[in-house]
Amino acid sequence: MSEYRQLAWQGLWKNNPGIVQLLGLCPLLAVTATFTNALGLALATLVVLVGSNICVSLIRQFVPKEIRIPIFVMIIAALVTCVQLLINAYAYGLYLSLGIFLPLIVTNCVIIGRAEAYASKQPVHKAAFDGLMMSIGFGLVLIILGAVREILGQGTLFDGIELLLGDWAASLTINIVQLDNQFLLMMLPPGAFFAMGFIIAAKNFIDKKLEQKQPVEQAPAVERVRVTGKIS
Repeated sequence: MSEYRQLAWQGLWKNNPGIVQLLGLCPLLAVTATFTNALGLALATLVVLVGSNICVSLIRQFVPKEIRIPIFVMIIAALVTCVQLLINAYAYGLYLSLGIFLPLIVTNCVIIGRAEAYASKQPVHKAAFDGLMMSIGFGLVLIILGAVREILGQGTLFDGIELLLGDWAASLTINIVQLDNQFLLMMLPPGAFFAMGFIIAAKNFIDKKLEQKQPVEQAPAVERVRVTGKIS
């Protein structure tokens, strides 16, 4: 498996930051009440993670080890501020919906962890690809969790998508199940814990099935040596 395939496999599945490393759970559980919120936060995280990995990789040889973490945080904070201003300018409704969890991307363990563990030791192209794969893996967990919670909680999908894509996208909202009242548990953070648990269980189940399908490597037979005669 090539290095880039390995990075993709690690970020999307084997070492997914959301369902394997269990990093960034605060926004993961709090913001994903709807598909739109999850998608908006996933895109913001992608921009910040890829951008921070690139910047950290570019300056890695000039940063003293003693102050590398504060510098990484300053870079991430600058990128988050830019993303926050852009969302505020072009998707104000989504900006209000994400609330405090948008600036909290600065302290997201996924971003700081990749900057420290990988980007600070690798060239730009590898750091950028690693950031892309990790952010896509994290974003997929966000989107799946948001879609599941929205369907079970209020019976719709893509509700409020116009906040992200514009007024033309209001017609994209799908009413999947007609609910008399919202299933409040799924719309609150405790419901996110239940949904997250099922997602993790599903991944573990798939991993177990994949392991069972792989051929078991048999240990080479050990040749027995017969010793005859006297040993002096």
